[in-house]
Amino acid sequence: MRSIRFHAAHPRAPRSLRGFAPRRLSWLALALLATTSLATAAADTASATSSVLTTTTTAPAAIAWEHRLRPTVIQAGDAQPAWSLSERMSHYRVPGVAVAILRDGKVVSSRGYGVRDSVSREPVDAQTLFSTGSVSKVVTAATTLRLNAAGKLDLYRNVNDYLKQWRVPTDPKWPDARVTLRMLMSHTGGFNVHGFPDLQPGEPLPSLLQTLNGQPPSKTEAVRLIHAPGAQQDYSGGGVTIEQAVIEAVEARGLDAVARREVFEPLRMRRSGFIAELPATTANVAKAHDEKGQPTALPRGWESFPELGASGLWTNADDLAGFVAALLGSYRGSSDFLPRALATAMMTEVAPGNFGLGPRLNGAGRGRVFHHGGANDHYYAWIEGHLDSGDGLVVLTNGAEGDRLITEIRNAVTDAAHWPLNQPVRSVALATSAVASADYRGRYRLDPRQPMDLRGVLADMFDVESLAIGGDDTGAITLQAAGSKRVHPLLPLTPNRYVAPEVSVPATTLQVEFHRGADGHVHALTVLCGESRAHYLRE
Repeated sequence: MRSIRFHAAHPRAPRSLRGFAPRRLSWLALALLATTSLATAAADTASATSSVLTTTTTAPAAIAWEHRLRPTVIQAGDAQPAWSLSERMSHYRVPGVAVAILRDGKVVSSRGYGVRDSVSREPVDAQTLFSTGSVSKVVTAATTLRLNAAGKLDLYRNVNDYLKQWRVPTDPKWPDARVTLRMLMSHTGGFNVHGFPDLQPGEPLPSLLQTLNGQPPSKTEAVRLIHAPGAQQDYSGGGVTIEQAVIEAVEARGLDAVARREVFEPLRMRRSGFIAELPATTANVAKAHDEKGQPTALPRGWESFPELGASGLWTNADDLAGFVAALLGSYRGSSDFLPRALATAMMTEVAPGNFGLGPRLNGAGRGRVFHHGGANDHYYAWIEGHLDSGDGLVVLTNGAEGDRLITEIRNAVTDAAHWPLNQPVRSVALATSAVASADYRGRYRLDPRQPMDLRGVLADMFDVESLAIGGDDTGAITLQAAGSKRVHPLLPLTPNRYVAPEVSVPATTLQVEFHRGADGHVHALTVLCGESRAHYLRE
């Protein structure tokens, strides 16, 4: 059992469970074709000058959210803030943002805010290119599903039947391991390599085969099994790299060329591409910025992302919103981009996790949502679609603190659009908090009897064998995972349930519920994240 899994997909340890999907996946094959096609499209839009693109469609009406940003958790006694977007961009030192909003399956607003480059001050618009990190994985998944619909790929077939230059490594622990595309797309394949490091301008780029084998210039270990296939969810950029290898083996061409035929051209995503190294001459690109808002990855201004299927997608708010609309339309029966039955399978969790065939999933009824985040060193992205209403959101940023800003933007749009999800979580004041704190303190160990189906996503993003609950005489309660120096404060929601406001997870919160038995003693706790539960027994 490993200690806490901080899933930003970065090799570096983030400040918390930042809640954005791990990062990237790609290959250099056919990079010339990819970069040429995108550079040509970029030249067509080089004259774009407006920092705000007006409504993409005329109906229904767009919503005003730019002065309603707020945190997810609001402490007892505090008023709900209503920050402006410009205020929070300045606070987080994120120079540029692009946001698209969907209502009833239609893109009603697609706009740019701020600047592409904090030095040149060129404005962001809805056509500005951003690196999207792991949002790439959903487009890769859509490519796979289109090939499945065409009868070229079987989601239940052993991927070794398709692979040519590389095979899934054998392991004596699982001599009869059989890995399928369905497993790879839902991160239940059992593979290592969570994410990939960004590569600076001038660094050599690994090929797909070098990435899979962990050979220089790849900076990650070889892709291999670390769990029995299908046994648990463990987010793996390495697994999506295998998915890319399957696509390229079957089609005998690079991922970008296949995705262009199957996704980009049918959806008119004219400025999108899987590109390992975006040319320095490309026009209208949001450049990378560090935690201080200063340009980085110089002189070009952006890193390279050679693991294409996992994190090599460059796109813009207009194109990505059209992609979200196509997935929503396929699920709701108003688009033939994917067969409806296949879209339904894409949007259904694959046990024992919260991923479908590509996206993450949360909620039920009107609150049912698919989503995925992307996190590179200096680019953060987010997509979501509401499967009942057809509403949705796309956010792209070019700053190292963009993940925090995206959370507040999601909250603002949710409130302004009156979406039935993502409501503010308000803590309460407890008169007996000091007594409760004393009762709750101690160490708790994961219950080995709990089914993996119930642990779900927590087996991946919160893979923690033991927890320490601390506190003081004021009633404050804290959570600390074994092997981590970080101590997280907990705020009460009820006398026995608390929320961790500093722990960011996708589209929900991390909560802790204490269990006090009939004898009056606290004997266990449960960590909750969406529908996933991890049960811990008091030592």
